[in-house]
Amino acid sequence: MIGTDATNILFGVAILVMSVVIHEVSHGIAAYLQGDKTAAYAGRLTLNPIPHLDPVGSILLPLILVIIGSPFMIGWARPVPYNPYNLRNQKWGSAIVGAAGPLSNIFLAVVFGLVVRFGYGTLPLAFIAISTTIASINVVLAVFNLVPIPPLDGSKVLFSALSYRWHRVQETLEQYGFIILIFFIMFLSPIIGIISEALFRLIVGA
Repeated sequence: MIGTDATNILFGVAILVMSVVIHEVSHGIAAYLQGDKTAAYAGRLTLNPIPHLDPVGSILLPLILVIIGSPFMIGWARPVPYNPYNLRNQKWGSAIVGAAGPLSNIFLAVVFGLVVRFGYGTLPLAFIAISTTIASINVVLAVFNLVPIPPLDGSKVLFSALSYRWHRVQETLEQYGFIILIFFIMFLSPIIGIISEALFRLIVGA
């Protein structure tokens, strides 16, 4: 990105915030299309970031990661509420809602990644830099949220695919999911970086 370090930090956080907002709204839209209007009643089907902001996940954590020079940036917004019992598809409904968030990030990554891929050398360098940042952040968000550990979205997809005999495994993962997730972030987060970098290079062709 172009500009002072402070400007770059704020710009990166702004991109992350809007990316996680789109991510959360996509959950709500997926639920709404399946008959659940919980998010709509809560006023959460909006791209206005204010109703979605989480002080820690949307502001504090991203700022800390940027300041310490983290190789990737993660964060979260307030989860958009939905009622799984209102979904038309009781088997796969929650999986569809869960997958909608990461898929929205993949969509953004592909769109802006293709801008980098085909616009480099013809479009203004600043626009290419912005598109690169948007694509890279959204790739990381998609990969991170697809990890099948509660409360991440990948767990909803996993639990929908499991048969009832795995119910106890699901209960255990839900009970200790946050602890497992912390362990994953502390010791296995480089895996997220490797996968994200490979996917990003695949999209931009570099």
